[in-house]
Amino acid sequence: MILVADSGATKCDWKFAKNGHNGNEEELPKVSTMGFSPFFHSKDFIADEIRKEADLNAQATEVDKIFYYGTGCSSEDRKEHIKTALQAIFNKADILVDHDLTGAALAACMGEEGIACILGTGSNSCYFKDGKVFEDVPALGHKLGDEGSGAYFGKKILRGFLYRRLPDYLMDKLKNEYGLSKEIIFDNVYVQGHENVYMASFMKSLSEFKEERWVKDFIRTGLKEFADIHITGYENYKEVPVNFIGSVAYYFQDDLQFVADHFGFKIGRIIKQPIHNLVEYHLLNS
Repeated sequence: MILVADSGATKCDWKFAKNGHNGNEEELPKVSTMGFSPFFHSKDFIADEIRKEADLNAQATEVDKIFYYGTGCSSEDRKEHIKTALQAIFNKADILVDHDLTGAALAACMGEEGIACILGTGSNSCYFKDGKVFEDVPALGHKLGDEGSGAYFGKKILRGFLYRRLPDYLMDKLKNEYGLSKEIIFDNVYVQGHENVYMASFMKSLSEFKEERWVKDFIRTGLKEFADIHITGYENYKEVPVNFIGSVAYYFQDDLQFVADHFGFKIGRIIKQPIHNLVEYHLLNS
């Protein structure tokens, strides 16, 4: 049995799978936990959080292979950090840890040549060809980059709220639903940590007003910035499909199509959660 995990900054999806006697995938539990990062979470913390999930622990001894794709897992030392935490639970499994961008490319492209983009809490892109990932445009994280991501838009929303530069319907929504104040925002952004996740949480409010003209212009401007940096940076971006993973891409598909038409690229797949495609990919290639 295999276990596939896809971990972003906010959430980690886990899915067990195996091929049945008829060659088809057997339906097995899907579990969600908090997202893990080798930058912010110790090995012991990650292991302890996994132990809290009964469905993960119940199947632990049955797992032969784990494919874990996670945010921050772009270097060997950070991959080893996550691997060590997983080995504390799944001590019989062969464990492969790789970057979430690799997972996005496998899920979005499904073995076909193309560009794969992440537009969720954070943002990133890569070129996928012949089973290999080429990251020509670096991801700079939420403090220097993450254009078009939930954290990117959330930061602008919070800044607009504090400067009182948002439309009245958004100002009222943020006041009434979140009870926002400068003190609360500063505490979450500068003191509590994981400010990218906090900022991205305000995308829900934006999605409720996505047909409003101000919101459309706001989203399209951010997505254009993403495309200008992370898509047009690949020479043949007009010749191959551009695929997307993540909630921002999924919930703002109309605006994404507008940006695609503006830059002249063709959208391939738009997938909210890559876990099911990743499972299918690994079962087909096992």
